[in-house]
Amino acid sequence: MYITPRIIEVKALEGYKIYIKFQTGEEKIYDMTEHIEKIKFYSKLKEREYFENVKPRGCTVEWAGGEDVAPENLYYESQDA
Repeated sequence: MYITPRIIEVKALEGYKIYIKFQTGEEKIYDMTEHIEKIKFYSKLKEREYFENVKPRGCTVEWAGGEDVAPENLYYESQDA
């Protein structure tokens, strides 16, 4: 089981990347490109306006249609900002 810190801020960046700030003060960049291009569940995120409406939700991020990403992926597979 992975323990990941709570997300306090998230915003959409160029392409399909998102900036994430964790309660620990860490700032990371997560690239959603592969998810969006390969997984049908994320296809709505191709719409830029929709993608930009990402919100923090506990230890993950979420869009209006319920699209989210596993917290451990956001934390461990992201790059330092």
